[in-house]
Amino acid sequence: MSIEVMVVDDHPIVRAGLIGLLDAAPDVDVVAEAASGEEALATWPLRRPPVVLMDLRLGEGIDGVETTSRLLAADGAPRVLILTTYDTDADILRAIEAGASGYLLKDAPPARIVAAVHEVAAGRTVLAPVVAQRLAARRSGNELSAREMEVLARVGAGESNRQIATALFVSEATVKTHLSHIFTKLDVDSRTAAVARARELGIIG
Repeated sequence: MSIEVMVVDDHPIVRAGLIGLLDAAPDVDVVAEAASGEEALATWPLRRPPVVLMDLRLGEGIDGVETTSRLLAADGAPRVLILTTYDTDADILRAIEAGASGYLLKDAPPARIVAAVHEVAAGRTVLAPVVAQRLAARRSGNELSAREMEVLARVGAGESNRQIATALFVSEATVKTHLSHIFTKLDVDSRTAAVARARELGIIG
């Protein structure tokens, strides 16, 4: 049984090339295409293909990340594989946080792109090597220390800076320093947001 795919790219030549590549594979069938995020959102429900190959930058209108986020909010949402020329940390993180199942660069070998469609369809996550390395480096650099974890857990339990300082036998200034580091690592700007993000990530219960 063929894997049905929708290709979303604002460049006609690139889109045609991807469609030709995927249609040439014996068990992949491109059933829809779109040149913009808005067109993708209007087109996908007509055939509901389980895999969407998504460009990141789509000219005017909503971008690939926003389109991905909206598609994944739909009933029976597809799995989205980002295929782009952009490999900046901000782009990668936005796409992964939006729920993309994969992130490949357009210089990937054709066979790799076809294989990635199969992997994503099977429920696996696919990342270009450079993307995987960047995510790993970012995560390792952003791991909370044991003391930061303890402070965060106490914040989650509703303790004030003073209560945390007393419990840990440190000054309130030290607690504030730990909180500042926590905010930076979790990319938040408040205690409430830090707790929410930590729960999303499974760091605290």
